[in-house]
Amino acid sequence: MALNTSADTPLPVGEVSRLIGGWIDRLGAVWVEGQITQLSRRPGAGVVFLTLRDPSHDISINVTCYRQVFDAVADVVSEGARVVVHAKPEWYAPRGQLSLRAAEIRPVGVGELLARLEQLKRALAAEGLFAQNRKKPLPFLPRLIGLVCGRASAAERDVLENARRRWPAVRFEVRNVAVQGVRAVPQVVQAVKELDAHGDVDVIIVARGGGSVEDLLPFSDEQLVRTVADCRTPVVSAIGHEPDSPLLDLVADLRASTPTDAAKKVVPDVGEELERVRLLRDRALRTVRGLVEREERGLAHALARPVMEHPQRMVEVRADEVDALLARSRRTLGHLLDRADSELSHTRARVRALSPAATLERGYAVLQRADGAVVRDPAEVADGEELRARVAAGEFRVRRADDPARPAP
Repeated sequence: MALNTSADTPLPVGEVSRLIGGWIDRLGAVWVEGQITQLSRRPGAGVVFLTLRDPSHDISINVTCYRQVFDAVADVVSEGARVVVHAKPEWYAPRGQLSLRAAEIRPVGVGELLARLEQLKRALAAEGLFAQNRKKPLPFLPRLIGLVCGRASAAERDVLENARRRWPAVRFEVRNVAVQGVRAVPQVVQAVKELDAHGDVDVIIVARGGGSVEDLLPFSDEQLVRTVADCRTPVVSAIGHEPDSPLLDLVADLRASTPTDAAKKVVPDVGEELERVRLLRDRALRTVRGLVEREERGLAHALARPVMEHPQRMVEVRADEVDALLARSRRTLGHLLDRADSELSHTRARVRALSPAATLERGYAVLQRADGAVVRDPAEVADGEELRARVAAGEFRVRRADDPARPAP
């Protein structure tokens, strides 16, 4: 239950320490796993002091045990070893210090470590951290290479020397870290994060030489694996030798079998690239020459054709055809015009022959009464009636004479 305290009714330090001790006592014994970072075996002392640390986090706790408890595993346990401890939390009230009183210590064997790594590997694979579609391509020629390695290590020397031998102008941003032991994971994680945040770093190489399974455990740490998975910069893993395969190899964008192999995969060889450029240039030159020669042969073949040697001949042949067609069209048009003229003359003659005017020109006349009616019968005209006589040259007036023999009307 929470205590009711205030500025007016505070608890003494001793009371607070006593309460904390009571709460811790109720926790009971627990199994704890960690890595031994400090080990103190004072001669003649009946108690062994050691510090147990979480390799993935910067957290440690003091552990004490009786000498006979530690002597049972003294031959296989030393600083840097991973152990499982069955201990009861204890609160040392005078100093306000928490520690563990170990009743049993068990070393973590290689087989057990490998089993745990396999379990972690399956869990991370199920999350998709090792999927190929997450892999980022490496740049052809990186401007600046980030290198995470041990200080003055063979891995650092192999990467730098081989990279500069392949491309002398290559530049590196080196982060020297602990590559084994309890400080390896936090230092490597911090170095990777710093290089990933560096704006000019195009690729990061994490390199370490070979070692035992325990030595390479930091590069299978879950925190490091997740940090590399979150990087925006391509990461190359170059841990150990060819048979070694920490989890970092699976999450990295590229796995190199050795640090030397990492330098070869990240940095192109200037000599090889110059030779490739020369070969491509020669190939392009041969291709262009082949195209020009083919076009020249095609042009020569086209010029050798008769129509190209004497192009006017085609015009001359067409000119004769045009003249023939023009003469033919003229003849045809002349025949058509002559025929039309003849037909027009005949038609005009027929019209003239049938025309009343032509009849009048032969001496005939047309008599019309005053109302314009044409006289066709003498009986239609009365004696003395004035008529209009129309002849070819004009018209004039006439009057019918009285006919004594005609009976009076």
